[in-house]
Order: sequence, then structure tokens, then C-alpha cells
Amino acid sequence: MSEKKKNNPKFTLNSYWIYVPIILFFVTLHFFSSGSFASKRISSNQFNEILKENDIEKVMIINNSVAEIYIKKDALENKEKYEKIKKSAFYRKGAPVYEYNFGDLQNFENKLNKAKEEYNLSLDYDHEEKTSFFETIISILPFIVLILIWLFFMRRMSGAGGGAGGGGQIFNIGKSRAKLFDENTKVKTTFKNVAGLEGAKEEVQEIVDFLKNPEKYTKLGGKIPKGALLVGPPGTGKTLLAKAVAGEAGVPFFSLSGSDFVEMFVGVGASRVRDLFKQAKQKSPSIIFIDEIDAIGRARGKNSMTGGNDERENTLNQLLTEMDGFGTESNVIVLAATNRAEILDKALMRAGRFDRQIYVDLPDLHERREIFEVHIKPLKLADDVNLEFLAQQTPGFSGADIANLCNEAALIAARNNKTAIHHQDFLDAVDRIVGGLEKKNKVITPKEKKVIAYHEAGHATVSWMLKYAAPLVKVTIVPRGQSLGAAWYLPEERKIVQTEQMLDEMCATMGGRAAEKLIFDKISTGALSDLEKVTKQARAMVTVYGLNEEVGNVTYYDSSGNDSFVKPYSEETAKVIDEEISKIIEGQYIRAIEILDQNRDKLDVLAQKLLEKEVIFKDDLIEIFGKRPFEKDDKEEDTSSEQETGAFDIS
Repeated sequence: MSEKKKNNPKFTLNSYWIYVPIILFFVTLHFFSSGSFASKRISSNQFNEILKENDIEKVMIINNSVAEIYIKKDALENKEKYEKIKKSAFYRKGAPVYEYNFGDLQNFENKLNKAKEEYNLSLDYDHEEKTSFFETIISILPFIVLILIWLFFMRRMSGAGGGAGGGGQIFNIGKSRAKLFDENTKVKTTFKNVAGLEGAKEEVQEIVDFLKNPEKYTKLGGKIPKGALLVGPPGTGKTLLAKAVAGEAGVPFFSLSGSDFVEMFVGVGASRVRDLFKQAKQKSPSIIFIDEIDAIGRARGKNSMTGGNDERENTLNQLLTEMDGFGTESNVIVLAATNRAEILDKALMRAGRFDRQIYVDLPDLHERREIFEVHIKPLKLADDVNLEFLAQQTPGFSGADIANLCNEAALIAARNNKTAIHHQDFLDAVDRIVGGLEKKNKVITPKEKKVIAYHEAGHATVSWMLKYAAPLVKVTIVPRGQSLGAAWYLPEERKIVQTEQMLDEMCATMGGRAAEKLIFDKISTGALSDLEKVTKQARAMVTVYGLNEEVGNVTYYDSSGNDSFVKPYSEETAKVIDEEISKIIEGQYIRAIEILDQNRDKLDVLAQKLLEKEVIFKDDLIEIFGKRPFEKDDKEEDTSSEQETGAFDIS
């Protein structure tokens, strides 16, 4: 019974309902106060008859066109013909009884004057200008419509119904839209829900401790930090970390996005910043979290097309002043998150505003294992699921990617009508996310299929024969996503990469095109993604890492991102760079052809096996090539393993 009551929609009073009775009141007041409302319209003959009988007390000429006729009190009470009018619900004493449309005013006045003399009448007449209630409404109606349209659009643009502080109302457009989390609206996320990120957690835990026990730090003369900036790639857990701070802090926590300050009206952004910090100071000690701060924190004076009075710059200036301006002694800490720290204004990044920059990096092997343990809690797993292996199979995955992987595995298991999620479902989910959706029904001719098989076999053969190339896990010629074939690798997790390692990886990448050239003496467009990858690697070797002897120990990389429109080298140097890039790529291409030529028989066997099975694994390669002579011990491989994809793309 209680549940039914809860589900019943509650009656809510809308403010607009107040206008309805007000309008009805004025309309009714007009009708009852109007003397002409109860009056009866009469003809010329009827008017002449009443005039001759001397029943008329007064004639009021309205707007020079209509006569309102007032009847004498004695005539109303004694004559029978007025009884019907007196019984009318709208009759009011002292109001006009008849209404006569006389036509020409001069003729009507002459008629009255002549009748007064002829019949010795005691009537009087006068003139009055009146405006009808409805005429007034009609005259101002266009202005009312324009005002209503303006209010409608202003309400829509100010985000109707959104945000704290009444941001949805037109008069509250300058109010902050921050969502407040305090003792009434507690956040359930804590640091226990954040897997990995040990260094980042330690930093933000200290901020929470500052607010809980400020005397511990201030008694030694220290000051509480003004702010901390969370920087890192998308999906690494910056916002989750801020939620954990909100859950742990026990102080008011204001959360909003950088875009919440942006508005088309001049001065609104700065006004919202002021209101936000005003609310935070009133509830201090408190925390403000601004997600995606690059929306307002972009460096000033760069790529500005709106002139000097840029609204975004005004908002940023106000934020700078509030964070560390003249007289900003308050117990308010600002947390912000962005994945584009390089474009933020230097004034925003300086100490005193954001005292700490906390880099939230992609998780390593151990952290990925912890993240998996968090996300598998609500899942029904089979006994064969190996989280250690899954952590090895997901290099470069962010926390958001791993959450998506677990969900995808659950969907795959449900699609196959399983009662639990098996290890193979997770592997299929990895393939689905990294390579794309499998397209077994894609029409490929036998000739194209053979080219694809040799292309992928070329990748597998070259990578197997090179010391620093990543060991292969799986090769497939089943179309997946935009690829017609793919090879999965398990490379080492390196902190630095040496020249030989980069060259071996480039050689393995060129193995596909080299196999096409060796077998068919023709090349196809299928190596587009391979060429793109090796070109980027070769360019990085020459222009970024200084790994080319001809160009030397020089880098043309600018981490600040200010060289996008300026070429930092001469035309002569550009020519040398182009030549060296081409020389590196062509050298590895020739090297790949030589390796494949030396292992031609094994390449043919591998390609034929691919054509038969469509998918082959590491065990098949060991059967054909034998164990790699430079392969590391299993223990070492388990502690440092990653995965990449090399796809055979047609564009």
C-alpha cells in the first residue's frame, strides 16, 4: 500500500497558475464596472418614443458615436416596460439602461436640442471619451507577445531549471551552477573505490587532511595549499579521484564543469565565479572542483578572434583574482581536472593558485589488476577467469577502458546465453574493443584473401625472427572494424626505448608489404596503417628523439605546443629530415624482404594455415618456426608484457 502511494504523482503548484485568477478578476471587474454591459441597444423609433415620454434623465455621448441613455428613477420604478431590465442579473443602479448608435453627431445634437424645446424636456447630455478593456489589450498585445518571447528565450538560454542558486531563472543567470555536496547530500565514493593511482591518492589525501586537521600543519608556520590540478589522459580517473575527495573530506564540496561558466551574456561568467567563491567562503572550510577547466583556463591572447573584451578572458581573470588576488584569505581549496594542461594560462598554473600538479597517468600492470578487481565485483564470473592474464592483455587501457571491457564481456556472455562470464568472453571483448566488430559476412574474393593472408603472415614471420620485435599472440584474416586482417602482439613494458628496438618494430610493421612484394611482386593499398605507423616512428626518431646521426642530437619538439605555425628548421634541414626518414623506412623494408626470403618456406606454410583456419595462435607459430632463440624466461615475460595491434587496413 505504501509503495502505491509513493508512486502516485504528487500535486505541484505551478507559479503560472496565479496569473489565471488575476486575469479573470480584471475581466470580471471590467464587465461589472462597465455601465454599458447591462444596457440594451435600441432603434431610432424606440429612442424617439422614450424621448417624447420624457423618461430620459441624461444622455452620455461616448467617443462621438454612441449614446448611453440614463432613465429617470421615477420612470424605472413605476413604468412596466422597464421591469424586465431591472430583473436582469447584470443590472446595476445608476448605470445606463439603453445604448443608441446615432450616426452623425451634429444631427443627433440638433435632434436633442429641438426635442428639448418642442416637448419641454429636462434631459441633459454630455460627451465622454472611453477606451474598452479589450481594445486596450489588443493595442498592447504585440508588446506583450514580444516580452513573452524574450522571456522564453532568456529562460532557455540561461538553462531553465538547472543549477544551484536558481541558475534557471532569468534574474539568477549570474548565479553559480555548482552542485553542492555536504552532510545532507553525501557522496558514497571513497578512496577505497579508487584502484591504483597510489601517488595521486596520496597527494589528494593530504589535501583532505589539511581541511580536517589544519592545526597540524599551520602550527609549524605552513599554509594550506590553494589548489591542486589533476592532469592526465582521458579516462584515467581524475573525476573519480575528485569524487573520492568529496566522499572523504567531510566538508562542503562544490562540483561543476568549466563550461558552466560560459554564457553568451557579457559578464555572466565572471559573475558566476564571484558567486561560487562567495558560497564556498560562507561554508569554509570547503572544496571547489572544476572539471575540464581548460574551457575557461585557456592561455589569454592566443587565437582570440573576439577582440579585447573576450568573455572567456574576463571569466579567467575573475578566477585568477578569486584564487590568489588582493585579500583572498579563506579556507577554500580548488581542485581542477584537465587533459590539456599545455594550453592553460601560465598565471593559472603558478604556485599560489594551483600549488600542486598531480599527474594521473595510464595504469601499469599492477594497477590494471587492481582496477579489474574493482569492476568485476558486480559480475558473475566463471572459475577460469584469470585477472593477471587480462591485466597483461590490456596495455594502454585507462580505467574507463577497463570498465568498458568488463561490461562488454558481460554483454558477450549474455548474447551467448551463458550463466557466467568466462575468460574467453573477456578475450573476445578485448578483440572487440581494440580491433572492432568482427565481420564474417564481408565479401572478399579468394585472390584478395590470399593477399591478406600473406600480408599478415609477413608481419608474424618478421616479428618472430627479430630480437626486439614484440612476440606475437594471435593472427587473423577475419575482417574486424575497418581492418581486413589483424595481428596481436605482446610487447615488453618499457620505460625507455632504444634505437634497435624502434628499428625492429618498424621492420616487423613493414613485414606485411614486404611479403606482398616478395610473393606477388606487387603491392596494394592494404599497408596504409602500417605506412602511417612507421612514418610517425621514423619522423620521431629524426625530429624528436635525436636518434639519427645525420641530423644529430637535436630535437624540434616543443612541449608547450607553441610551434604549430612555425617551422623550427631551415629548408635545407627539412630536406635532410625528409631524406633520413625515407632512408630509415626503406632500409627496414629491404631488411624485412631479406628476412622473409630466408624463411620463404615457413612463410608459405603459415599463410596456407591462415587461409585454412582464418585464426592462428602462438602455438601454431612455435610449431612452424620453433621457439624464438632470444625469448626470455617465462617469469620475466609475465612481469613485463603488453599488447598492440597491427591491422591490415584498406582505405
